[in-house]
Parts: sequence; structure tokens; C-alpha cells
Amino acid sequence: MIDKRIGTPAEAVADIPDGATVMIGGFGEAGSPIELIHALIDRGARDLTVVNNNTGSGEVGLAALIKERRVARMICSYPRTANSTVFPELYRNDEIELELVPQGTLAERIRAGGAGIPAFYTPTSVGTPLSEGKEHRRFDGREYVLEHGLTADFSLIKAKVSDRHGNLIFNKTARNFAPVMAMAGRTTVVQADAVVDAGDLDPECIVTPGIFVQRVVEVTEPLQESELVAQGVSYP
Repeated sequence: MIDKRIGTPAEAVADIPDGATVMIGGFGEAGSPIELIHALIDRGARDLTVVNNNTGSGEVGLAALIKERRVARMICSYPRTANSTVFPELYRNDEIELELVPQGTLAERIRAGGAGIPAFYTPTSVGTPLSEGKEHRRFDGREYVLEHGLTADFSLIKAKVSDRHGNLIFNKTARNFAPVMAMAGRTTVVQADAVVDAGDLDPECIVTPGIFVQRVVEVTEPLQESELVAQGVSYP
């Protein structure tokens, strides 16, 4: 079995190039891999397409990546939340693109991409501007819109525990998009609070099997987005 442990977040993201599509886990703060995102900022990659539930908070994590003008396009469900100040201003100034996707559709597009399903029909967004320009079909008297599966060059996610082979357990709702993003990323990079030996995890508790994970880095005391925002921290 392959030992997938990587020494540092910087090493884990060192080959993410300009123009890459990157999925980043997290539902707001829950499950956000802040250390990997900050390492990506330090890496210097630009013109990224980022897939996430939202656009980050304050000026740390994903919001910091956007603030540094590294993201050319966001694919997300909630581009503006309580503490999102960076993205709205850039968007109003036409400095970043947005593809708005309903949350359930976003999750299914990622799941479909990871499962090798190129597209699917959904009634969500029918009759709204989000359905304009997309293929429509009727099934059993109901109208549906065609949506395409999403994949990424890299997926950056956070886990509670990983073993050295990349088998993952998550912390409650911090799980959110991480399992499907792990499937949809060609290279999946995980930051875990703890990395244990093979055999230490109960197989019945493993959520994401290591076959979907390429790199694991241990971050024993991960940063908390809400604490950083409250302190007014701005990265870098």
C-alpha cells in the first residue's frame, strides 16, 4: 500500500499550476482546509477556477485567496454571506467571474463528476435565469434542465483523522462536500488533524476510502476561521 503522507501543506500543494480548477471543501467554516488554502496563496498560482459552497469570510482562507487576485472564476452557491466582503467588491468591479449554482445541484454536479456521469437532468432552476441557455426536456409532464458534472484538477479537503493510506474520517458536519470532492478531484489533497497507522481506523467508520486520496498532511492544531475573522486577521 502507498504511504501518502506529505511533510507540510506547502509541499502538498507545490505543483498546483496557474489556471487549475480547484475544489475546496467546507460549508462556511466547517471543514475548510485553511492551512492548505494559505499554502496555495504562498505557492502563487493564479487564474484559478475555484469550486466551493461560498466565497469565504473576512480576509483569511478562501477569502484571502480571492483577495490576492488568484481566483479568476468562482463556482458556488452562496457568493455573499455575513462576513464576505472581498468577493462582492471584486465582482461589482468585474474583476472575478461567478457561476451561481443551487446548493443541491452543486453537490450533485460534483458527485456526478466523481462517478463519471457527464450530465443529468434536474427541475431545480427551471423558470429562473440560471436555466437560460441550457438544454430543457420534459419527463412525465415536468420540465427539467440539463446540468453537467464537475471535476477538478485538485481537491483540497479537511478530515478529522486519516491513516497513512488516505482513508478518512470526518468531524460531523465538517464532512459536507469533502467526500464527493475527493472523488471528483484528479489529485485530492487532505489536511487531517491526526494521521494514524494503517489498521488503527475501524473500517466501518471510514467515510472516504484511500483510493480517492493522493496526499495527506497532518495539521494537529488547525486554524479556526471564525476566530481569525473575529481577530481581524488578514492573510498573508
